[in-house]
Amino acid sequence: MTDPIFSAEDHARVTAAVASAERETDGEIVTIVSARSDGYRDVAIHYAILAMLLVVALLAAVPGLAEAKLAWLDGGWNSETNVALLLLLVLVGQAVAFLIVRYALEWAPLRMALTPRGTKSRRVRRRAVELFKASAEKRTEHRVGILLYLSLAEHRAEIVADAAIHSKVPAERWGDAMAALVDEVRRGDPAGGMVAAVGLISQLLAEHFPKTAADTNELPDRLIEL
Repeated sequence: MTDPIFSAEDHARVTAAVASAERETDGEIVTIVSARSDGYRDVAIHYAILAMLLVVALLAAVPGLAEAKLAWLDGGWNSETNVALLLLLVLVGQAVAFLIVRYALEWAPLRMALTPRGTKSRRVRRRAVELFKASAEKRTEHRVGILLYLSLAEHRAEIVADAAIHSKVPAERWGDAMAALVDEVRRGDPAGGMVAAVGLISQLLAEHFPKTAADTNELPDRLIEL
């Protein structure tokens, strides 16, 4: 089993924040934290292929390098270019470059560091939408579910809202909640960030979906850890 991301105390803090927030609104808040949203193994393959192409580019840019290697392989006796040997040299160079980069990027921190920011953002968003569909979308009578998702490895978070909330609250209005979350994550307190974000989300929900007597708790308050 993998080690928990948050401590029991952190889980309790976030769960209590959600329960408190939902006392002010009919909205239902789901919180999920994940160590990462994707393995990014395709990124390692892309870099390995790039390394292969760079081998050809290097030999084209510095033709003397290939000639020197060929002379060394021929023992310096053949003054003419050996096409077969040249192609073998390129093939071996590409294979070596591919394998070195591919296996170097098996180290997850390096792979994560080399993954483009845009790729991380898209993968986190995609994962958040998938989790929202599984945990909150259309699971409340009045379509008032909302997901707060934090992906730690990418240092990114997403807020995804159900139809009724989305129709009344523009996406840019979640900016303060996201900023509060990110600030606390940077301070080393991701659970505190989720607590702060839940509080600000609650304020917006209370504006448009204040608590009514008929409201019931339709989604779990507990923090979900993946």
